[in-house]
Amino acid sequence: MLIGLAVLVTLLVLAGLIFQAIGSARDARRFPPLGRLVDVGGHRLHIYCMGEGTPAVVMDSGFPASSLSWTFVQPAVARFTHACSYDRAGLGWSDAGPKPRSSRQIVEELRSLLLNAGVEGPFVLVGHSFGTFTVRLYASTYPGDVVGLVLVDPIHPSEWLEMTEAGTRKLAGAIRLSRYGALLARLGVARLISALVRLGTPGLARTSVSLLTGGTIAEAERMIAPLAKLPIQLRPIVAALWSQPKFFDAIVGQAESLPQSAAQVAATGDYGDIPLVVLSANSASPSQMKEHESLAHLSSRGKHVVASKGGHWIQLDAPDLVIESIREVVESVGRRSSQ
Repeated sequence: MLIGLAVLVTLLVLAGLIFQAIGSARDARRFPPLGRLVDVGGHRLHIYCMGEGTPAVVMDSGFPASSLSWTFVQPAVARFTHACSYDRAGLGWSDAGPKPRSSRQIVEELRSLLLNAGVEGPFVLVGHSFGTFTVRLYASTYPGDVVGLVLVDPIHPSEWLEMTEAGTRKLAGAIRLSRYGALLARLGVARLISALVRLGTPGLARTSVSLLTGGTIAEAERMIAPLAKLPIQLRPIVAALWSQPKFFDAIVGQAESLPQSAAQVAATGDYGDIPLVVLSANSASPSQMKEHESLAHLSSRGKHVVASKGGHWIQLDAPDLVIESIREVVESVGRRSSQ
């Protein structure tokens, strides 16, 4: 019986590996990168640009999203200036990157990406959630390159520097879940769950995830939730991208470095007098609103705006607000340059 069980397990593992390999090859043919892959020193990052004009707008996504999260925003921004979105290492179409995955590492990779891709500055940087760590640190590290900022429902360094015991357990649980997800992805299980979501059976997908993770589903649902907010034609692409082991490995790397990234951002100063817009979700807590208001004060030309609807994913729930905020910053930069 033990020999038979071992043979069965081995066959299931081999079947999963083959299923994943065939599926990944098929996805690569069906869903090629929207933009191009650019070498940044040993690995490639995906960048997607459209439109013309200056300053160029560069968008960094939240955790664990890709450039597709700007699908409602980027085309509209491209009507009035050069607009680029990209994928951090391991996410979207980008290759996995070296560790640790701190914000400092991410900033240096982004700078190399923009230089090697020939995207000319100066830049208005737009970040959502975790992506606001990237754009804030970039603006402080290379102030001569950045002429404006838009922070979309930003996270605050204090969230990760002053974690409660419950918060520490939650972060550790998310890391364990993502490590488990990487294993399941290599065995083709994550691909199967993604297929259930894509086929319009999120309830069955949720049940499957709950069984596989022993009921730990809250963090998994944070990944599944943005999928429903995207246009239906993009959902198979996202499901395919989320079926790759590198996706879960990237989450682990960034989550493990969160305290380090928070310390790096917390050590930065203000942004002088560059145009800055901080957007808060309508559902933000009073403490988050206070933190966002303080962020707006980091520039003498800072502004705090609260979305009238939607939640954390403002660029998907209220894209017009994000577009107009970017337009406001771009036009403000233009007026300043002409003076």
